[in-house]
Amino acid sequence: MGERLKDRVAIVTGAGSIMAGTGNGKATAIVFAREGARIMAADYKLEAAEETKKLIEQEGGECITFHSDVSKASDCQKMIETCIQKFGRVDILHNNVGMGGYGGPVELSEEIWDKTMAINLKSMFLTCKYALPYMEKQGNGVIINISSLSAIRCQPAPALAYSVSKAGVIALTREVAIQYAAKGIRCNAILPGLMKTPMVEYYNPDAYGDGSVELMWQRRDAMCPTGKQGESWDVAYAALFLASDDSKYITGTTLLVDGGLAQTQRSWPSEKK
Repeated sequence: MGERLKDRVAIVTGAGSIMAGTGNGKATAIVFAREGARIMAADYKLEAAEETKKLIEQEGGECITFHSDVSKASDCQKMIETCIQKFGRVDILHNNVGMGGYGGPVELSEEIWDKTMAINLKSMFLTCKYALPYMEKQGNGVIINISSLSAIRCQPAPALAYSVSKAGVIALTREVAIQYAAKGIRCNAILPGLMKTPMVEYYNPDAYGDGSVELMWQRRDAMCPTGKQGESWDVAYAALFLASDDSKYITGTTLLVDGGLAQTQRSWPSEKK
């Protein structure tokens, strides 16, 4: 076990994986625990959070779970209050919850637009709303928000609601960072690129119209300058850097975890061929 987050308390939302495997939130919760943090693993699917808790405890870490819909203010408030009651503080808030989806302004339903905004963006506003007063009292705290490369670069397949919500995460991050910079609280965003995670498979089960998930992975790998997609652990270790004192003078910024994809002219894989 490491000590980069020793004696700190971290809330990780979306800490369970949507399917079998290890998503970004699950990997981050495990990495934080390995570095000494006590974890609250929050997820809409409690059984998924419990799986993360089991893995952390098997390695000697400490973790509690919390069932929450972070698009609801009451759930966010209760989540933060429960963390305070259990651990006495909250040092790290890692906002990982998100949903994908495709469609432009004509194809997209108002219902899906609203749902995407609530899950991807409103949730981060709400968790910050209830965590920040405690961090301010402590005189320190770290907030990490998961955005996306889609926030700054279009996909060939329109993903309007997803991309706009993730762009909003960048603005939210900046505003929180500057408002609270003098109060010892840092806030940064991570922008993952093409990642091989359960969520990608969940939202793209037939991405090329041929029913082949493996072919989808191969085509996504080919889009990356490195020749392969990133893994959830890549996001987790970037989050560890931002959560630790190694980044004590970094706030209000965005960290690309994309294998250089944003710097190329290559096309992203489209939804359909």
